[in-house]
Amino acid sequence: QVRLVESGGGLVQAGGSLRLSCAASGDTVTTKAMGWFRQAPGKEREFVAAINWAGGSTKYADSVKGRFTISRDNAKNTVSLQMNSLKLEDTAVYYCAAKQGPHIETLAISNFDSWGQGTQVTVSS
Repeated sequence: QVRLVESGGGLVQAGGSLRLSCAASGDTVTTKAMGWFRQAPGKEREFVAAINWAGGSTKYADSVKGRFTISRDNAKNTVSLQMNSLKLEDTAVYYCAAKQGPHIETLAISNFDSWGQGTQVTVSS
């Protein structure tokens, strides 16, 4: 069983930056693809970014492409999300998730079987 704990959320002004981190414990995630999702109040959880097991392949939602960067450090069992040029609409609870397999061809929420508790990101004007 994988346990995921997110950190790094907070309050930031529009245009600012935040870096989220996700620490994995229990079973290793080095053979799993990892992803970040977010859920704003009153909205469904949505995909943000994903990275394959080796870190050589990434995918992003169109809404964050060019602003967010996902990375991983398998030696430390961590995954990060660097968020730049933050917008009001980026306000949400951000969740780290581990996928059932190593690749990122499929990114449905149902493909991810371990989730963190979430960290709040609030972007103010």
